[in-house]
Amino acid sequence: MLFRSHWKSRYKTISGAADCWWRPWLVLLWWSCLTQSTCGSGALEESKHLVIQREGEFDVTYNDTVTSENQTIYAFNHTVSWNKTEGVRVSVDVLSQNLKSPILFVVRQKQAVLSFQVPLILRGLYQRKYPYNHLGRTLCQPPTKSASETQYFFVDVSTLSNQGTNYQLRVSRVESFTLQTDKTFSFTASPSQPQYFKYVFPEGVDTVIVKVSSDMNFPCSVMSIQDIQCPVYDLDNNVAFIGMYQTMTKKGAITVQRKDFPSNSFYVVVVVKTEDEACGGPLRFYPLRPDELIDAGNRSKILDVVVSPAIKSEVYVMGMLFCLGIFLSFYLLTLLVACLHNKRAKKRELFENLADTSPAETASLLGKNGDGKTPASPNEYGSLTDSTVSSEAVTDGAPSLDSAASADNYGYLGREPFKRRPILNQTHHIAIRFERPLENVGRSRQESLSSIEEDDYDTLDDINSDKNIVRTKKYLCVSDLSRKDKRVLSKKYQIYFWNIATIAVFYALPVIQLVITYQTVVNVTGNQDICYYNFMCAHPLGALSAFNNILSNLGYVMLGLLFLLIVLKRDIVHNRALSCQDINALECGIPKHFGLFYAMGTALMMEGLLSACYHVCPNYTNFQFDTSFMYMIAGLCMLKLYQKRHPDINASAYTAYACLAAVIFFSVLGVVFGRGNTVFWIIFSVIHILATLLLSTQLYYMGRWRLDSGVLRRMVYIVYTDCIRQCSGPMYIDRMVLLVMGNIVNWSLAAYGLIERPNDFASYLLAIAICNLLLYFAFYIIMKLRSGERIQCLALVCILFTAVVWGFALYFFFQGLSTWQKTPAESREHNRDCILLSFFDDHDIWHFLSSIAMFGSFLVLLTMDDDLDTVQRDKIYVF
Repeated sequence: MLFRSHWKSRYKTISGAADCWWRPWLVLLWWSCLTQSTCGSGALEESKHLVIQREGEFDVTYNDTVTSENQTIYAFNHTVSWNKTEGVRVSVDVLSQNLKSPILFVVRQKQAVLSFQVPLILRGLYQRKYPYNHLGRTLCQPPTKSASETQYFFVDVSTLSNQGTNYQLRVSRVESFTLQTDKTFSFTASPSQPQYFKYVFPEGVDTVIVKVSSDMNFPCSVMSIQDIQCPVYDLDNNVAFIGMYQTMTKKGAITVQRKDFPSNSFYVVVVVKTEDEACGGPLRFYPLRPDELIDAGNRSKILDVVVSPAIKSEVYVMGMLFCLGIFLSFYLLTLLVACLHNKRAKKRELFENLADTSPAETASLLGKNGDGKTPASPNEYGSLTDSTVSSEAVTDGAPSLDSAASADNYGYLGREPFKRRPILNQTHHIAIRFERPLENVGRSRQESLSSIEEDDYDTLDDINSDKNIVRTKKYLCVSDLSRKDKRVLSKKYQIYFWNIATIAVFYALPVIQLVITYQTVVNVTGNQDICYYNFMCAHPLGALSAFNNILSNLGYVMLGLLFLLIVLKRDIVHNRALSCQDINALECGIPKHFGLFYAMGTALMMEGLLSACYHVCPNYTNFQFDTSFMYMIAGLCMLKLYQKRHPDINASAYTAYACLAAVIFFSVLGVVFGRGNTVFWIIFSVIHILATLLLSTQLYYMGRWRLDSGVLRRMVYIVYTDCIRQCSGPMYIDRMVLLVMGNIVNWSLAAYGLIERPNDFASYLLAIAICNLLLYFAFYIIMKLRSGERIQCLALVCILFTAVVWGFALYFFFQGLSTWQKTPAESREHNRDCILLSFFDDHDIWHFLSSIAMFGSFLVLLTMDDDLDTVQRDKIYVF
């Protein structure tokens, strides 16, 4: 028993020791097996994935197969130098069809990596997918500082497809990779085979123009200018990432400056887009199934590229001097004409004084009057040469003979219309001159203008019946419509100038701020599709992309200022004549009110400023900057024509500018909503026709009608009495002819807009304004000549000169170098080279000629009635 227990305890001790001994070896054996198992699987995996390395050669086509079990690496090397750049192009074509997994190509260079898959999937609108099996990519060439250096690059080919995929690989040198100045290079590009080339600025050239052209409208393409850096963005989905770019169909051009590229060189990248929608082309395929691959067909395009030096700084100076010289010559010409006019006026005055102081007449005037009495002294009646009495001053005390007679027969004392009556002789003037003491007249003329308001001092408010009598006569004279106090009317029309000056400040400041923002966006993003320049003749200066289009607007500003100076001179002379009580200034000629002329000159200057702002970045959204003051100029010219013979009943500044504001409001609505919107065009046409009818009624009845609830009843009554009960013609035949013609023109324009719905709504509105202005001007000239009046030589020269200049100006305007009614790419098809001094294009010449023509048109309005300066107002007919 003791032996048995001893044996058991010994056994336990031995067995525990043995167990501790073999456990480490067991762990070691297990680890060894695990390691061998892992190595075995790695070796097995190694045997399954085969890496094949090959030495590649240029201009050799490699036909091979790749699967998930093998990877092929092609090693190439070539020599580069700092003064010569040699392009390398990799072309790949997949021969297998219906691939489930694409082939991945990775090109490893010293300082860049280029990877792409084949088939290459490019996306279009609505996420449509276009596969391309044939690819061609140019490798980025990093610059080297060594005189000569051998660079290696590797092309890795792999796929995850289990089945073998056949492909072709070819690496070749691009012989004409560096573009030469003024040498055209032709090449072919497609969406999967973009092209880019290098250009180095030659010595002495700081600015170049890169021009890309093609004989094919489509497929749509993109040209881009990028800095020399890797990677180069040369696919449709990334070409807009850096640099400057623009879409193109047949023509594209980008001006490049050396200062923007520190390396003195850049890449010209040309990419063909997958779809033509960006260039105004149709969408050929529609997304029936979004995941379906669509065959894009053949989208190869043959293009030409040429890089030419831009103009030098001397051409900039010559262009600016030419622009200044043209318009300064008008200042010199105006000064010369003024001197000649003053010289002739002095001679005429001298001859008149000699004729007036003949011995017989001197004895008659200095002796006794016809009644045998001694003539009155100047102290009693005033000076014979300095003090006169106006017709208005005479009628202040008692009604005029014409007014009294007109109440009876509505007809100018029985005179036949459109026959000029002889001017009263000097004896009659002397009789009028001594009817009342002149000191009362002088005192009334010298009252302060600041104390007069039209509402407070309207001489016709208390005699409303007289208004109806005078203004509804069959034949009106200017004296009938110039009965209000001249000081009141002068202040009324001065409001035109102050209002337009205020409008100009509040309109111009945000416009300038906005166009500066536009130019900044263009410069930062490089998107050349934002602005519609003539890229073939866009000369940059500083941050401005087309300085020549801005400079050519200088004529509007300079000639507008010159017109203001001419009007100021006339205003001073007229006020001097009034202060001297000149009988011609007081009682003769068209009443002189210069407020509208000041407003016209200011509008012309603002047109130049805002046109320059528009041409900082011309596009669809800011075209109203260029047209707003054109509407104002047309409206002010029509108001001035009407004011000439209707000074008492012309529209106030507030009414006129409110109507012009409504026109600009509709212009904005048309630009935003009018394109192809039938509802908008119906509403606008109805408003256009109603406005034409209301204005026609206002003009026909000289404002003597009311728009109230009884207007329809009165219209029916007039139709019944004048057309049904008795057939009688219109009372005011001349006015009726003008208004009928105006209604025909406006109704026709409204019908054209409703049927055609033109995209350029702002130009359509401007055409309406210009047509009405030309119609009224032609009517005014015809009626002036028909009334027996004549046009003086200066005014006739201005009319003929202005007509000729307008003809040439419109010729250059309709050349159409760009249009924002189309896509930017389609607009560039109209771009053309400079035609004047290698600096100005056709549109710049339009600016020159149109500014001169507008200035001439203003001079016509200013001088066309100078022949009436010595004709009394009761002999000047209203039409």
